[in-house]
Amino acid sequence: MEDFYSAINLLARLDVLIALLIGSIGGVIIGAIPGVGAAVAIAILLPATFSLDPLVGLTLLLGIYGSSMYGGSIPAILVNTPGTAVNALTTYDGYPMTRRGEARRAISLAYSASFAGGVIGILCLIFLSPILAWIAPHFGSREIFLAALLGVILVVLAHRGQIFAAGMLASFGVFLNTVGLEPIKYTQRFTFGQSWLSSGFDLIVVVLGLFALSQAFLLLLDKDNSPKPQPLKGSLFTGLKELLAHKRVTSVASGFGVIMGMIPGVGEFTAQFMSYTYAQKTSSTPEQFGDGAPEGLIASEAANNAVPAAAMIPLLALGVPGEALTAMMLSVFYVHNVIPGPQLFQNQMDFVMALYIAMLLLNVMVLLFLLFSTNLLTKIIQIPTRFLGIVILVLSFVGVYSLRNSVTDCAIASVFGVLGVILKRLNLPIVPIVLGMVLGGIMETKLRSAMARVKEPLDFIDRPIAAILFAIILIVIAIHLRTLFFEYRKHSQDEDHELHDTQIR
Repeated sequence: MEDFYSAINLLARLDVLIALLIGSIGGVIIGAIPGVGAAVAIAILLPATFSLDPLVGLTLLLGIYGSSMYGGSIPAILVNTPGTAVNALTTYDGYPMTRRGEARRAISLAYSASFAGGVIGILCLIFLSPILAWIAPHFGSREIFLAALLGVILVVLAHRGQIFAAGMLASFGVFLNTVGLEPIKYTQRFTFGQSWLSSGFDLIVVVLGLFALSQAFLLLLDKDNSPKPQPLKGSLFTGLKELLAHKRVTSVASGFGVIMGMIPGVGEFTAQFMSYTYAQKTSSTPEQFGDGAPEGLIASEAANNAVPAAAMIPLLALGVPGEALTAMMLSVFYVHNVIPGPQLFQNQMDFVMALYIAMLLLNVMVLLFLLFSTNLLTKIIQIPTRFLGIVILVLSFVGVYSLRNSVTDCAIASVFGVLGVILKRLNLPIVPIVLGMVLGGIMETKLRSAMARVKEPLDFIDRPIAAILFAIILIVIAIHLRTLFFEYRKHSQDEDHELHDTQIR
């Protein structure tokens, strides 16, 4: 209870509450604008948060992270254009409901399901924290290295059909982290005598280039667009009552969100499709899915809003981010010398609890804001996309330059912006590069630290947690290889059948 009261005192500060309010409302607005998204907004704001108190900066970023998906459902439902990438599945049933005159009902259900998923995710995180506090001190250098390695493997394997590309991009991210002064003996690596490479590639510069600048370039290159949704009439509180009729779908979808959010590299998309499939398989009217089924809308929104809280579990407990947004938040921790991992739960439990409470308050504030201001937000959807591109471009360069007052950083960010455009045009993933940079740095320092106490290869896994993590890595790889084998065999059988049918004809 002492930690709880201390957490309340940390939150009961004007600057923290203002940051929470700005983050939550700002995240909704950003999410409601198609083509921007939380990753772009957080990338732009990162340089500014470095000068803030750690709790203020993290509260601001958490507000944007947790609320953007609420706002993203508005254009997804009203104009069939997802505000954020993870709201794509919301269009399946949300827009058909709008077309048959049920826009208000769809929006109300989306808000209610998002709120339920977010709260369930945070409650799971809070109840798991004592377990995390007990397990975390048992993680040494080798355990954290294996956890980071597992994270890289899961991130790569999560990109079905693009595993080779994801692996190469993750390796590229690991390589980027090695450029400059190495962290143990401070010798130069891959600088080729160029002084501007001595400090390496800054994570924030790379993130701003890959996410913010690339999106700005795409918005400027693509055709100008300005959707015009119709205003909503009537109360939006009805969705809270209707949600009670779908308690099973809501709870299961939120559960999928929590589980998938805890696994590095998996995240919202997998949670959404698993919960959507479950809702369809167990529905009494499965034929309505894709044509305006309320259960489908609930399953999508509850799952994706349960993920942000769950994604904080590996970040806080082990210092291992699961996806790009938590990787960005990790940089805020490091700048303020607040190191996530075992020591955080032992020494700063009040800080951790303050983050939990802030996330709960965030969901309440966002729901109340949306219930009374949705029609105002529909005006924001109508902002021309090329104007947005110019705004993002300017803010991105301001953010990059403010880091170190360096024109070189702006040039580097521009190069990564072009790379981001190329990757997006080719439908290749960007996230593995960022996670490769973050997890690569963790893996290098922890491996070099652990090797001082390792005499033989098996000594690396002679402790229970290390052995369990190593076994999980082997199981994950084995399952994936087995899946590939069966897919290859099925494909070969299909080809044989087609050849046989052709010969018969």
